[in-house]
Amino acid sequence: MDSDRGNDSGSEHMGKKNPVLLEINDLHVSVEGNSIIQGLSLEIKLGEIHAIMGRNGSGKSTLANVLMGHPAYEVTNGEVYFLGKELEDLSVDERAKAGMFLSFQYPMAIPGVQVGNFLKKSVFAVRNSKISAKEFRLELKDKMNKLQIEKSFLSRYVNEGFSGGEKKRMEILQLMLLNPQLAILDETDSGLDIDALRLVSQGINSVAQDAGCLVITHYQRLLDLVKPHFVHIMIDGKIVKSGGPELALKVEENGYDWLEA
Repeated sequence: MDSDRGNDSGSEHMGKKNPVLLEINDLHVSVEGNSIIQGLSLEIKLGEIHAIMGRNGSGKSTLANVLMGHPAYEVTNGEVYFLGKELEDLSVDERAKAGMFLSFQYPMAIPGVQVGNFLKKSVFAVRNSKISAKEFRLELKDKMNKLQIEKSFLSRYVNEGFSGGEKKRMEILQLMLLNPQLAILDETDSGLDIDALRLVSQGINSVAQDAGCLVITHYQRLLDLVKPHFVHIMIDGKIVKSGGPELALKVEENGYDWLEA
């Protein structure tokens, strides 16, 4: 991996006092016998925002799904650790309870399950804290106001009939309520208009202050609002170059061809 970190001062600011949240060593992943990720290594510390960029099919979403334990993806080599514990030993719900969160590229609808009930059960199950019903309602109202989500959404079924922007704001509402230690955001900016993008970015930034973030995106516009400490470029299942925020600007201007040369 070619390392050309352009924000060393930011790295120094993090310091060694910040614990390593996620450690990936030489990860190889296959889907139905097809090799997708081919030797990926990455380390994310508390307080760091890492962005991964790359063409469609480069393995970005595969990485996100593997980290949260999707059963369709087979890890054929390498190790992944979260807070020093090997992820292979943790089920999907155990990963969530340990402090991991995935915002899906394509959030699924859940017919028959009301948003309000879904959020309440998620918070009580994942946060594993003794929060009263009143405290939950007050916190929910505050987060919904920040994301400009109307109260009427609580009685609707999860993502059923939602626009793309409404689905993404609902994902960020879950993120803010669950308050994970590691947020994995898979193309959260796709399909958002500029106003929705600003709201979603504000939600991400509010959580990122006390967490680590892995932001998967195609576009610079998200990184103008959620400013990464490190940017990584994936091509053919590998991180081929890492740097600071200026690397994303260079990719925006020149595309990926220069990285394949």
